[in-house]
Amino acid sequence: MSLATQLKNLDRELARFHGRLKVGAAFVALLATALLARGFYLQVVQHDHYIQRAESNRTSRVPAAPSRGLILDRNNRILAENYSAYTLELTQAKTDDLEATLAMVGTLIEISPGQLRRFRRLLSESHEFETVPLKSKLTDEEVAIIAANRYRLPGVEVKARLFRNYQAGPGMAHVLGFVGRINDRDLKKLREDGREQNYKGSAHIGKTGLEQSYESLLHGRTGFDQMETDASGRAVRMLSRIAPVPGKDLRLHLDAGLQAVAEQAFGDYLGGLVALDPNTGGVLALVSRPGFDPNLFVDGIDPETWKALNESPDRPMVNRALRGVYPPGSTIKPLLALAGLELGLRKPSDSIKDPGFFSLPSSSHQFRDWKRGGHGVVDLRRSISQSCDVYYYQLAVDMGIDRMHDYLAKYGLGEKTGIDLDGESSGLLPSRDWKQRRWNKSWYPGETVIAGIGQGYHLTTPLQLAVATAMLANGGIRIEPRLVQAVRDPHAQIWQPQAGGARVQVAITPEHLDVVREGMMDVMRPGGTAARAAAGAPYTIAGKTGTAQVVGIKQGARYEASQLAREHLDHALFIAYAPTENPTIVVAVVVENGGSGSGTAAPIARKVFDYYLTGKLPDDMKPEAGLVNE
Repeated sequence: MSLATQLKNLDRELARFHGRLKVGAAFVALLATALLARGFYLQVVQHDHYIQRAESNRTSRVPAAPSRGLILDRNNRILAENYSAYTLELTQAKTDDLEATLAMVGTLIEISPGQLRRFRRLLSESHEFETVPLKSKLTDEEVAIIAANRYRLPGVEVKARLFRNYQAGPGMAHVLGFVGRINDRDLKKLREDGREQNYKGSAHIGKTGLEQSYESLLHGRTGFDQMETDASGRAVRMLSRIAPVPGKDLRLHLDAGLQAVAEQAFGDYLGGLVALDPNTGGVLALVSRPGFDPNLFVDGIDPETWKALNESPDRPMVNRALRGVYPPGSTIKPLLALAGLELGLRKPSDSIKDPGFFSLPSSSHQFRDWKRGGHGVVDLRRSISQSCDVYYYQLAVDMGIDRMHDYLAKYGLGEKTGIDLDGESSGLLPSRDWKQRRWNKSWYPGETVIAGIGQGYHLTTPLQLAVATAMLANGGIRIEPRLVQAVRDPHAQIWQPQAGGARVQVAITPEHLDVVREGMMDVMRPGGTAARAAAGAPYTIAGKTGTAQVVGIKQGARYEASQLAREHLDHALFIAYAPTENPTIVVAVVVENGGSGSGTAAPIARKVFDYYLTGKLPDDMKPEAGLVNE
């Protein structure tokens, strides 16, 4: 190859080298530009973001649960309060060997089998990074032991927690309700409502009663503490704080003393009682017997106790005042008498002759009166005072079931009253259409007859009876019952009255109402069915007794209470208001298997009236823990 060719090739190689060098330089420049751009992005554009991340590695945002609001009665007696106690808690995610840690804790302090079972149940309901209580209400000695051995117990902490305490115990359980540990179902609802963030750090939520109905007011607002932490994540010092806002306090219309008197007046009987202010709708007492101890649920009820409560034949978890449904019996006779007058079917002077039974035309079946041999000549007023069944058998037939339904519906029977508690039953007010829809069957004339004395399909709650009775006392104003009277912000310390429930005026002819009221006052006078219960009262009472049949009695047979088991005895009912000239309290009582309204239910109401109107305690009752006046 010639020298010229060699030189020409060298030029070409040199040109190629220069080209590659330029490409390399461009690539390096591009990389440098990218690095500079990335550096600018990280150090300038993302400066605040990474500062926050760096800060989060140094600090921790710890939620601070608010103090739950108090619940007080009308006289400012505390019914539900908070107290602080130490709790031993464990976080599964921070524990290398859960079983070994539990065993170690068990060698240091006593952990009962029940506490261990509850811990495992709560652990199964919690996320692994959540703390789960193992033992509550630690003694000072137990706190010191755990603190001294803290280095051997990874994931174990002692925390100060607020617990709920219900001073009134079982007597107020169905009114106040209780709080319980937040579970997955509660969390789901909180997320759906957009309230999950406000429950960070909170372990409990209202489950029943007022605790549930007024949860949004009682809970308050969660705060947050910004803590500086070391490399191991332990708090070193507080940097800043957003203080939690305590929940609001509730003051009730309810009188704790009256509640205690009413509750103890039942003795060994089961049932429900409601006392209302007929002018405001304020609930003065709401009793359901038997009750249960709501404090059992605060720290998590053990399975054995829950099973005993849930499977008890006495059904202590059922609020009988709101959810117990019973045939109203003769307590609806004043309303039916008023319906007869208002519909033009009866005049006050109209009378019948009661032979002790009633038969429909072309029927040999006899619907018996409660009094063997009958009551003789009976007018409207005497039909109430003597509770004459035959009078109302005939009135029911003349009225018909549909007109009866429509009139009684005006008094709130067959629908919820609207009280500020969840779980209320609507009862049942039967009609021809209802039976056709429910059973696809026709209505029979005999069913109208027994509906006239509050039997058959008719079912009411004690609360519904109280509302209907209040309408007789206040002149026909249908009121929505209310438990909460006022709300207080703990910071402002000023009670803000709560608006009352809806009020609907039902038109009633005053003269007709007066006749019915006189009949109810006659019930309490000598010769009336509840005269004994009113004897010696320094005030006047208007009332009506009732019994509701539990088991059927064959045609021709007689009701013999002494031959029946207690669970087969009639329910005893009584409705009343006092004083008659200016009613300030209405009472409705249902005593399950109590036998007779005059012998069992009316005396309970008398004790309630005595305490509320005169301050007199029953002779067999002692003042209790500030719940009743000395």
